[in-house]
This record gives sequence, C-alpha cells and structure tokens, in this order.
Amino acid sequence: MTTVSVVGCGNMGGAMVTGLAATDDYDVTAIDLDPDALAAVADDADRTTDDIAAAREADIVVLAVKPKAIDAVLDDLDARPDQSLVTIAAGVPRAYVAERTDATVVRIMPNLAAKTGNMAAAATETGITDEVREMLAAVGEFVEIDEDSMDISTAVNGSGPAFVFYLIDAMKQAGIDGGLDPEQAETLAAQTFKGAAETVLDDDRDVSELIDAVCSPNGTTIEGMEVLWDSDADTAVIEAVAAAEARSRELGTQFQDE
Repeated sequence: MTTVSVVGCGNMGGAMVTGLAATDDYDVTAIDLDPDALAAVADDADRTTDDIAAAREADIVVLAVKPKAIDAVLDDLDARPDQSLVTIAAGVPRAYVAERTDATVVRIMPNLAAKTGNMAAAATETGITDEVREMLAAVGEFVEIDEDSMDISTAVNGSGPAFVFYLIDAMKQAGIDGGLDPEQAETLAAQTFKGAAETVLDDDRDVSELIDAVCSPNGTTIEGMEVLWDSDADTAVIEAVAAAEARSRELGTQFQDE
C-alpha cells in the first residue's frame, strides 16, 4: 500500500484525502495546523496531525497549500530524496519548489472532483513518476503537459468546475421557471452535464458532431441551439477562462525572480 501525506486540508487537499482514501489502495495522513480542517477529513483519513514533519514518512507528499505558505512548509517538511513531492500551490513554479527540497517534485493542477474519483488534472512532464501517475489515475483523469501550459490548465480544469456550476445553476433555474421543483431541476441539470461529459470522453466524435447528433431537424434542441449560436455565451466562457489564466500568471510572478 502506498503511503500519502496531504499537507493542507482545505478544499483541494481535503478532496484529495477523501478521493484517495476511498480507493483502499492508499494509506492517507492528513496534515494541517487548522483543527477544523482536520476534523472535516477525520472520517476519511487514516490519521490526522498538525505535525508537518510527519509527512517525511510518506511515499508521496501532496502540498495543497497557499503560495504564500510554501516556503514555511518546505522548511518544516525536510523531505527525503526518495520521496515524491506533488505541489498544487497555484502559480508556484516546479523549479522554485525543487530548489528547496531533496524530494522529486512534480507540479499538478487537479480539481475538486478528486473527492468523487472524477478529477481532471494536469501534471508537469518534468518530475512525474509512475507512482504519482498511479495516484492521479486513482482519483480521475490526468494529462502530462509542459509547465508553460500550467496557467491555462489552472483556468480550464482548476477553475473550470466553478464555471460549470454556474451553467448548471442556469439550467436548474430554467427548469424551475418551467415548473419543476428545485430538487428535480437540480438533479436533471447536474445529471445532464455529467452524462454529456462522459459522452464526450467516451465517443470518438468531436463536440460539434455530438451537437449535430442531438439536433434533429425542426426539433426542440435545434431551437435552443439557435439561441446559443446567436448569443455571446461561448465568448463569455472563453473570457472567463482567460481571466482565470491571467490571474494564475499574476500569482506566479512573485516567484519568478527568486
């Protein structure tokens, strides 16, 4: 069994703890100075502690901390050369972390769906090991990218869930406006997004072909699509992703001159 220590058990770190613990292939230690954060994952983790040095005993250490905390955490961690250190700190270059630890460092950008085993993540080609690949695959899907693409990945799959939640909420509200009760509308909207996403991943056709497949001539779907095609909905989503990407680059500037 692979041992994993997750340092920082906020939203993302907590999602990793829960997702990995659910596989039964990982012994997970949750580490955080905040007792409330530890309490939130206590039922999932094999153990919890506020001692960062405890991570030294793990095969893999996941650093799910804010960028401003990265230096202090690395100082307290004192990682071993044979450990894999997986950093999630937004905007912090892999090299910045690697220069401050003896462990093998890989930078990733996962998302909250790690909690349910449906994570989408990007990982730097540099530093990734088979052990880390197996861990990421245990909680979802991942791609290996050049680090120059990490900011756009942060926007697409890291920030992306919030954008999808926004669209689900709009679909839900349309259902409510049409007479469904809120619970019914939410179930139908959310499951529709889930099923559509699985279809995109499993079907050999591209997205435009899948749209055509649903749009029967003179049917209901084509009427709705005409509204979307005539709107700026796609532009708004593209601009939202671009804004998140720009913020990711901004966060990283403070580490580039180190």
